[in-house]
Amino acid sequence: MNLKDKTLFITGSSRGIGLAIALKAAKDGAKIVIAAKTTEANDKLPGTIYTAAEAVAKAGGTALALQLDVRDEEQVKTAIEKAVETFGGLDVVVNNAGVLRLTGVETTEMKQFDLMHAVNTRAVFMMAKYALPHLRKSDNPHILNISPPLNLDAGWFRYAYTLSKYAMSMCTIGFADQFKEEGIAVNSLWPETTVDTSAVRNLLGGDETVSMSRKPEIVADAAYWILTQNAKETTGNFFIDSEVMRASGEADLSKYSIDPEKPLVPDFFIGKAPKSLEEALSRRTVGAAE
Repeated sequence: MNLKDKTLFITGSSRGIGLAIALKAAKDGAKIVIAAKTTEANDKLPGTIYTAAEAVAKAGGTALALQLDVRDEEQVKTAIEKAVETFGGLDVVVNNAGVLRLTGVETTEMKQFDLMHAVNTRAVFMMAKYALPHLRKSDNPHILNISPPLNLDAGWFRYAYTLSKYAMSMCTIGFADQFKEEGIAVNSLWPETTVDTSAVRNLLGGDETVSMSRKPEIVADAAYWILTQNAKETTGNFFIDSEVMRASGEADLSKYSIDPEKPLVPDFFIGKAPKSLEEALSRRTVGAAE
């Protein structure tokens, strides 16, 4: 199974992991909705919905660039309707858009709290709500949430961010159970290590952390494997990118490392929680670079 002629709606796809997933699908000749907010590039956030659409076209896919604020219900409804009108249906929804703020109770502004829950949780629920009638018509429908396994180590709950991302993962559990009888797969995918994205560059240690990270392509390759599985048989899972790749036969993951000579930094929610952000960024694991 491949993604030729399948329609994918990917939020947060103007750069990073979302764009990498789009480009991977484009190689099959997929039809891809590039749905994100950025229409003008800047130094900290390179790439726009238009540059992403151009890249998709060059990779062999067909792209529809839509400016979308996933918090806005009318925009979400209109974007999904436009996607179906343009491409004739909808097969896959990838909920990749996210907001990261690593703050605790005292240092979290309530507007930041609301933003994280609006984008990381509410938008995922809303995308499923309005995509559902169209996914029912697909012969292999998938919803993929870029969200973590539910690691209940108490230390992870120091961050307000955790509440919103775990709620996103709880959507995976609820949706998978609710839609299983209709043959709609719902899964989560999360990176084992930090990934070279704008969030890592701007918020998680910059170039030093990037050098000990993996490329977004590992997440894209894992997402591709998930989205090409039989939706009736592959649902309700919390996948880790490296585990997916090894299970699919990719033994050497060093090609995904930014610098194969350096150890890797485990991503958040993987393993035991550190006591501080500084400790989190200082964690190293050589094994993940194998």
